[in-house]
Amino acid sequence: MSFLKPPSRRTVLAGSVASFGLMALSDAAAAIAPPGISLIEAPSNLGLSPTGPGPEPGCWQAPAAFRQAGFQGSLRPAETIVLDRPAYRAEAQAGTRLRNGLTIRTYSERLAASVANALGAGRFPVVLGGDCSILLGCLLGARRAGRLGLVHIDGHSDYANPSNYDTTQRLGAAAGMDLALATGKGEATLTRWDGVAGPLVEPLDAVQLGERNVDGTGHPYPDFPAAGIAQWTVQDIARIGVVPSAGAALQHLAGRGIDRFWIHLDLDVLAESVLPAVDSPGEPGLALDALEEMLVPILGDPGALGIDVTIYDPARDPDWRHAPALSRMLLSSLRHAGRVMEPESPPA
Repeated sequence: MSFLKPPSRRTVLAGSVASFGLMALSDAAAAIAPPGISLIEAPSNLGLSPTGPGPEPGCWQAPAAFRQAGFQGSLRPAETIVLDRPAYRAEAQAGTRLRNGLTIRTYSERLAASVANALGAGRFPVVLGGDCSILLGCLLGARRAGRLGLVHIDGHSDYANPSNYDTTQRLGAAAGMDLALATGKGEATLTRWDGVAGPLVEPLDAVQLGERNVDGTGHPYPDFPAAGIAQWTVQDIARIGVVPSAGAALQHLAGRGIDRFWIHLDLDVLAESVLPAVDSPGEPGLALDALEEMLVPILGDPGALGIDVTIYDPARDPDWRHAPALSRMLLSSLRHAGRVMEPESPPA
């Protein structure tokens, strides 16, 4: 099942202002002048396990699919940075039990430099992946300038770590560990970074939105509840609404004294009936319009530093037919949040 179409943005935000003290959408847009977008393409599959008939997953093709759909052209970024596609290896690397772990570390450092340069120039980075391991480079680029929070929007908590995942039996896939690694839980290869004392994000400074696999039997990661990461599952979001859930996440960060945070968007938070072309599709999940309703207040918050977008897999999407709708949703979210001006020619 996917969520029913939510109320209009005006109605939902009015209720959100009353409940959570958020600015109305027009006020939020007026409060921040578009700083200019730095579009960073990060076509990495490094954090995924091999699947399907091909030699590697197809998420690396997502930036090209978005480009064909018109996203990059309509976004009109102030700059575009295209990172090379890193070499994917299915076999283990010496010194790590994470698949492509050493390569992920090197790639994360390169991505971090691009993110840090964008932030230093006063721009808002939009990072198109790729798989969820690119979150680490994004956070590293922001973290070296000081403490930050994280809004992790994902259909899974991505909290696999040595306490609940045995890497001696098989290699660990960083795309299923990104939230654990970001909060300091996991192999030192991807949790300890030059110039950073402690984790990229303290667990209490992170919010997870969208986990779909919590039911009466407990959490899919048994050690997650004790970690201190605030979470609103997809079931919680269905009950209280997408914009109130976004408001609760922002309130949590504000209560922690967080005035700068990164946004991670794994598109598998969408219901499988909406977007089957992801690494781990499933139900329940969000509809496209519901995801936009959630993103607008988060993107529009003055503390938002940037966003990475991951896991759309064009290899699972014949004719790349889902790319135009995803492009429209992302552009509309950024536009209504006041991050970009009205595009001249939205994707068809």
